[in-house]
Amino acid sequence: MLLLALLVLVAGSLVYCVLVIFAAVRYRAVRPVSAAGFPPISILKPLSGVDLGLEENLHSFFRQKYPDFEILLAVRHAADAAVPVVERVQAEYPAVRSRLIVTGEPPYPNAKVYSLQTMLAEARYEIVLMADSDVRVTPSLLFTVAAEFQDQRVGLVTCPYRAVPGLSFWSRLEAVGLNTEFLGGVLVARSIEGMKFALGPAIAARKRVLADIGGFEVLKDYLAEDFVMGKLAAEAGWQVVLSSFVIEHHIGSQALGSNVRHRMRWNRSTRRSRPWGYLGQVFTNPLPLAAILIAWKPAWWPVLAAAAGLRAAAAWATAGLVLDDNLTRRMWWLVPLQDAAGFLLWLAAFYGNTITWRGRKYRLLRDGRFRRL
Repeated sequence: MLLLALLVLVAGSLVYCVLVIFAAVRYRAVRPVSAAGFPPISILKPLSGVDLGLEENLHSFFRQKYPDFEILLAVRHAADAAVPVVERVQAEYPAVRSRLIVTGEPPYPNAKVYSLQTMLAEARYEIVLMADSDVRVTPSLLFTVAAEFQDQRVGLVTCPYRAVPGLSFWSRLEAVGLNTEFLGGVLVARSIEGMKFALGPAIAARKRVLADIGGFEVLKDYLAEDFVMGKLAAEAGWQVVLSSFVIEHHIGSQALGSNVRHRMRWNRSTRRSRPWGYLGQVFTNPLPLAAILIAWKPAWWPVLAAAAGLRAAAAWATAGLVLDDNLTRRMWWLVPLQDAAGFLLWLAAFYGNTITWRGRKYRLLRDGRFRRL
């Protein structure tokens, strides 16, 4: 029975690779029409400390070639290390309307949501673009987003991202996984059931959509507020769109311990937010599953060869066809190492419900909410 179950899992993972390839091709075939108008857009940037490359990340938003936009930035305290960085960038772009807001300590667990809520109250425009501090973009971002909001049924646009690592080996390993595996799951979900979730680094939404879902108040206790935001928007009858614009997500340079804690937080949060989806991630591991099968039945080595071929094709479909990722082109040999590490971390995250986030410990609850310990 165990051998049969393993065979089913391996077969399912091979089918999944084929689905990734078709989903990537389908995504590439869709492009938005040119914007008929240029609605003004408010950019909301929550900040906390100085991430690696923060100044250049901010520059990329101030350089937007768009007729009417503003940038709001938020920190908890005036003494935050990000403040002088923001002031330097603001001084270089006096023609760009921008404001720095000091929010104070958040009254609930998700500090990012509190910053967004505070900035939303100050935002002038109906369309708001929420972008993390580690996001870098090209000057055409706002034009693309404006085009995707031409359809009045579209309430939320979420951007796929190309992970850019720091100098550490572990950040490169994680980036390869994000660019070859994580996006594949997003594309397959989009192809099968449509977008019913959002991706955190960059999300654009209409203000009335946020009002329809109950505002940021309903997101304040969730760690995966991005996923919940997209889910609630879809349930409210709005279309959620995976943008054709690919952003850069600069994940920094972490040592082994920090990287493992970060990835465990992400995995445990996913398990709590969508438990069945997390269980289904077993099919995203063709190489580890095939390796276990071959260790049991060495004569079945062609299965491992098939898994390697399909995994390579699926990795090319996401990292190459969709993301144009030079990292994976140069360091393709990291893919099997990342698959092994990702599989072990996926298994490990079934145990434990505590996480560490920005130096503080939290407990994850069954519904995806979290409480500070």
